[in-house]
Amino acid sequence: MSAAVYSETYKIPAGALALLVHGVFFALLYFSFGWQMKPPQGMVVDIWDALPSEVDEQPVVQQQPQPEKPQITNPKYEVAPAAPPRADIEVKKTRKVKEDKNKFENSAAKKLAEKKAEQAERRMEELERQTQARAQAQRKAQEAAAVAAGKVRDEYMGKIGAKIRRFIVLPPGVDMNIKAEFNVTLLPGGDILNVSLVKTSGNEVYDNNVERAIWKARPLPLPPAEQNMFNKFRDLRLKFIPSESGQ
Repeated sequence: MSAAVYSETYKIPAGALALLVHGVFFALLYFSFGWQMKPPQGMVVDIWDALPSEVDEQPVVQQQPQPEKPQITNPKYEVAPAAPPRADIEVKKTRKVKEDKNKFENSAAKKLAEKKAEQAERRMEELERQTQARAQAQRKAQEAAAVAAGKVRDEYMGKIGAKIRRFIVLPPGVDMNIKAEFNVTLLPGGDILNVSLVKTSGNEVYDNNVERAIWKARPLPLPPAEQNMFNKFRDLRLKFIPSESGQ
């Protein structure tokens, strides 16, 4: 009876040990499989100094490992660029309008400046034409006045010479081709201020008769005062030839 008791006493711990070994084996298989599926993790092992003396009759319940919770990663979403604020859009529109306006104004100002420059150039050309026309008209007027003055001077020089010759007395046997020249200074109204012989004819009698005739012919005929031509008659150079005396 005593042997039976001992025999039964040793069978119970052996069965518990077998269960424990199988549990450890299954745990190793599970962790081995999990180690292949995920990175190796540390394993905690309890080391006993001796087997338990008594084993509960209750079956050893193997604790099922809890399934690993899947790691939830936050998906990355590409954030679309925010639409520009309405104020920026308005600013850009305003800026574009100003730029277009400035371009238009610059173009208009350029055209206006070109038009003004063209008008100024035409005015300068017209002014130059008018100036040239006035200068040409003035030259023509001066030429016409000179021609008219020349005609008047020639006319009155002929009248002066004719009046003096009426008083010349030709000496007998005088050479009809001799010539005497006198300078005559006149006063306004035709009176004579001075008479001087410039070039003698070679016949003193003829020269003296011509000088006396000049003084006798005063006042000499002059153009009217309103013609303002006295300056052309103030100093006269008169030439006398006996053949022109008409005697």
